[in-house]
Amino acid sequence: MNKNVKFVITINRELGSGGRTVGRKLAERLGVEFYDKAVIKGLMEQYHLTVEEIEKLKGQKQGWWADIKRIMFVSPSMHSNYYIPEKGSEPELLDTDQIFEAETEILKGISQEESCVIAGRSGFHIFRNHPNHVSILIQASQPFRLERVMRKQGISEKEALKVIKEVDLMRENYVRKHTGTSRYDTRNYDIVIKADGKTEDEIVDIIMLYLK
Repeated sequence: MNKNVKFVITINRELGSGGRTVGRKLAERLGVEFYDKAVIKGLMEQYHLTVEEIEKLKGQKQGWWADIKRIMFVSPSMHSNYYIPEKGSEPELLDTDQIFEAETEILKGISQEESCVIAGRSGFHIFRNHPNHVSILIQASQPFRLERVMRKQGISEKEALKVIKEVDLMRENYVRKHTGTSRYDTRNYDIVIKADGKTEDEIVDIIMLYLK
């Protein structure tokens, strides 16, 4: 990966592996933005970024993502200069196909404007043909995942096991439906890391060494 031009690093991770924290720390180390499900979902809901609305924004201005980002983080007053539909003025996204298409367009828009680290969201598939993309999978053993989920969520081992199984199934079904492959297929990744016995910072160190 060439860090001197725009790049995309995507991280898929198992729940309880610490992958989201690794992604955030990696982005901080590289001096780029970090995006995950919460950010993208919030953006879509706040600005009604369906595929149709994204196409409208693209038609208004080539650097649509840069403007959206300024609206989000810098100056709400820019709403008057740049069309954003009022919340409630457009129909909600109805199904996962529409959500996936909108997420894909948002992520592609981000990658055209800036370097970034993206957690989840089938990024390994969306950016599979990107010329400067590194795809990472972070896994962990079940005991490691259970301990982390129990500690983070303050739940019992039985509850943590149920959560892990449900999330694993949900994520796998989502990825299979929209990419035609498994999130566990290591051929989708440039590097696979097992989190057991490592801190998040140590995992970031491993990734930084790989990027060199």
